[in-house]
Amino acid sequence: MSESLEQNTKELIEKNYGFLFEPELLEEIEKHGEIKSFSTGEIFIDLGQKITHMPLLLTGSVKVMREDPKGQELLLYFLERGDTCTMSLSCCMGNKVSDIRAIAEENTELVMIPVEKMDEWLRQYRSWRNYIFDSYQVRLNELMETLDSIAFMKMDERLKKYLNDRVKLLGSTTISATHQQIATDMNTSRVVVSRLLKQLEKKGEIKLGRNKIEVLDF
Repeated sequence: MSESLEQNTKELIEKNYGFLFEPELLEEIEKHGEIKSFSTGEIFIDLGQKITHMPLLLTGSVKVMREDPKGQELLLYFLERGDTCTMSLSCCMGNKVSDIRAIAEENTELVMIPVEKMDEWLRQYRSWRNYIFDSYQVRLNELMETLDSIAFMKMDERLKKYLNDRVKLLGSTTISATHQQIATDMNTSRVVVSRLLKQLEKKGEIKLGRNKIEVLDF
């Protein structure tokens, strides 16, 4: 790794995690972490994969999916910079294969932490313990919210929530996605998504384009 790239990586780690971790832990992350870059749509954790590293997001965003026995996918939650995927952490700690799929929602950069370091840091650094426990709580809340939306919200309400969540995650009111991609995320059909999107456009809440949606009201 070049000196300039090392400096950039150090700055990204300190920018995203410096307020969470003490300097000694930041040095450990810089020393043992492996920087990985993924393009939009690229899978970097897949179902059945042996998990040897836990990701910490530096830039970009990620969506985490589950798949049922019939191959239908369901969006569980999104991750953004400063986050980690606690479901992959559970697989790491339990020495199990992955039961989730993690996909780069946009161009994304991660620092991958070796599993053997996680136990060590849990014992050694209070800030790391707090971060892991807080991450579990956040992801649990998001999973409960996902379950609530499936159980109690109508499909049009779920779609509006999905679009609003994407706007907040990406920091842009323009969402680049096909109707099929949205349908896959929501575990429904493209026909249903297309019909509901057209209804939202008639209400003046969105504007549809080719493989993109502009959210006007969120």
